[in-house]
Amino acid sequence: MEKSRIFTRRRFLGALAGAVLCAGAAEAFAFEPHRLRISQVRLSENPVSRFVLWSDFHYSGDSDYASEIISTINGLHPEFVCFIGDLIDNRIYQEAALRFIAKIKSPVYGVPGNHDYTCRSLFSLNRKTFEATGGGWLVNRIVRPTGDKIELCGSAERSVGFIPRESDRPRVLLTHYPITANATGGRMFAAVLAGHSHGGQVRLPFYGPVHVPRYVGHYDMGLFTTPAGPLYVNVGVGTFKVPARFNCPPEITVVEV
Repeated sequence: MEKSRIFTRRRFLGALAGAVLCAGAAEAFAFEPHRLRISQVRLSENPVSRFVLWSDFHYSGDSDYASEIISTINGLHPEFVCFIGDLIDNRIYQEAALRFIAKIKSPVYGVPGNHDYTCRSLFSLNRKTFEATGGGWLVNRIVRPTGDKIELCGSAERSVGFIPRESDRPRVLLTHYPITANATGGRMFAAVLAGHSHGGQVRLPFYGPVHVPRYVGHYDMGLFTTPAGPLYVNVGVGTFKVPARFNCPPEITVVEV
């Protein structure tokens, strides 16, 4: 009789553990990757500009989710939009991804990420689409968006040498890689905005991200103080390799500078 009770208790605990694992897997693969959230960060006591930041689209054909992303961005009514890299992983999706960029109702400024290079996407197409929104494709370029209140410095491949050391406007550095904030050669910014990390995609309680890619360092997600000024790392809206997120939902950020 005692053995039967022990066996039953063990079976119950095993079933409970299995149920928890199944629920966690369902959350990570089926629900959280598309559970879009809106975050907000204010980087000045008296902001002069309000815009939307997003990254790591990694578009691969999920048009329903892509439509939700664009609808969410448009619903925020930003002055302009900043996209900080990894539009696609495969060249065959470039035109489709750009059709979604074209649906954004504010000027869109973008910089390339590592996947935009490795999949050999055609930057000429990106440039045409981003400029048609009233924005631009910023490969080591500096622009002043509508209103002339701030400067956007669009960095490719962690480059900052094209940026003058001084400016008469608050400057925002757009870079795909968070670690760029550690190597700006003394240049200071009102904000450094980066992606690339995905927040690790899977974050364990009391541990943090299971894995982050190169050029992230300890800047895995959120707001940090760096040698170049305040850095905000957006966790992106897409996934890579494993189509899962856990304790790290996709993010669109409203930034005030």
